Amino acid sequence: MIRLSLLTRGQPLSQARCSIPTPSTRRTFTPSLLNNNIRSFSTAWTLRNASTESVADPAKPFKVAVIGSGPGGFYAAHRILKHVPQSSIDMFEALPVPHGLVRFGVAPDHPEVKNVMHTFDEVAENPNFTFIGNTSVGTYVTPGSKKADLEISDLRPHYDAILLAYGAHEDRLLGVPNEQSLKGVMAARSFVGFYNGLPEEQDLEVDLSKAETAVVIGQGNVALDVARILLTPLEELKKTDLTERMIKILEKSRVKHVHVVGRRGPLEVAFTAKELREMLQLPDTTFHMDQGLLASEMERSGKTLDRPRKRLMGLLEKGIKESKPDQPKSWSLQFLRSPLGFSGDGDNQLKAIELGINRLEGESSNRKAVATGEKETLACDLAFRSIGYKSVGIQGIPFDERKGVVPNLDGKVVDAEQNIVPGFYASGWLKRGPIGVIATTMADAYQTADTMISDFTSGKAMLNDDTSSKEGGKPLLELLKSKGHKTVSYKDWKKIEQKECELGAKVGKPREKFLTVEEMLKVLD
Repeated sequence: MIRLSLLTRGQPLSQARCSIPTPSTRRTFTPSLLNNNIRSFSTAWTLRNASTESVADPAKPFKVAVIGSGPGGFYAAHRILKHVPQSSIDMFEALPVPHGLVRFGVAPDHPEVKNVMHTFDEVAENPNFTFIGNTSVGTYVTPGSKKADLEISDLRPHYDAILLAYGAHEDRLLGVPNEQSLKGVMAARSFVGFYNGLPEEQDLEVDLSKAETAVVIGQGNVALDVARILLTPLEELKKTDLTERMIKILEKSRVKHVHVVGRRGPLEVAFTAKELREMLQLPDTTFHMDQGLLASEMERSGKTLDRPRKRLMGLLEKGIKESKPDQPKSWSLQFLRSPLGFSGDGDNQLKAIELGINRLEGESSNRKAVATGEKETLACDLAFRSIGYKSVGIQGIPFDERKGVVPNLDGKVVDAEQNIVPGFYASGWLKRGPIGVIATTMADAYQTADTMISDFTSGKAMLNDDTSSKEGGKPLLELLKSKGHKTVSYKDWKKIEQKECELGAKVGKPREKFLTVEEMLKVLD
């Protein structure tokens, strides 16, 4: 799903061990690794914020709370600590383990992407950085949400700024009949969390023993991740950090065919060339798609395609030509199809999807899917909706429900009237929506961090009007301790990680993840 090459090309998965890196083996993740599709964005914010040298009074501390420990939080922390030596950052994470989507979203067979955790380790080694794990901050506005361990109001008196970087925790719904009532229909986000060991998804019912055909609704990188996990030879996956629980489920899998369905055409797919190339290289697997549609759409676009899109279409053409027919497994890209509903049998088990057939209208740069009124039925045993993640608001913070983001200007949180809310900032998917790769989030986090640095060094209003020095996390840790709440430090996390590595090494894997919070905390007893 999230791709960025950081390891030596061709490094086998078995060498991507989960060991605590030494300074000589760490790989630094730098802006030079940004891929082409975000260079213009990166250049724009770099020019606008070219000077990040600290000009603040060195005697005046800058106390920052970061809510969330994924890339959006860590890269912002890295930037602030580098350019404001007197800064002090407390990072709050609801789980005992950090790194967010890098740990729970990146595909198990993409170990090179997870090397960014080495950079996060370097950030955590800064004496002015404190990780406060197993501690949720801010109760979600969703009805019935569990009360958080701390509220925003608890943090506010003790910091100059609060950075919101807790990501996107829910998936978007299709809004069609039976998508939440039939067995075999699930969110791709939940499935990815399940096989990556996310504790909150371990109750998901995943049974591949009776399914031969699966459908993925959506044509982004997550959709291809799901398809690839279902079709990749199990011996390859056993070398990764895929959970043992998922491996046992795959051992009984009968899935042979996966259809990846999108409402528009081949020029509008959202997956990347690297993800597509991996799918086309699956052994013993035939690839199907409408060659005529691809040819007509490319002819219609003429010379308007940019280089990355031309490369992607070229891969599709090559995949069609080189695909070997009649292989034991297959996958297909199906276009111009929108789900209208799911149907099941008497046992409430999914049996088919009804699809509406579309046509494309509009200019090449803005093609829209328009329903033709025609329908078709696609038989299947499993279905994954993969049409995007969404963030959820927390109490006391402005939130745009329609866009699914915290409203902001260059990372500064604003209210419904576009008035700046002093001292509050946003980063990552919570700031811009669930799009892009890790490199995109790095650039985005640096932009927000530069905004925070500029506000602090220029004396703009922050969280509190008074000029007294803030205490940071110390009184909050005392409050949590008085409640009998157990927090987890970064040193504690490294103990948990080391135990996971040891368990994984016994079976030839980088690590064996703990699947529950209780298992994680037990390591620290």
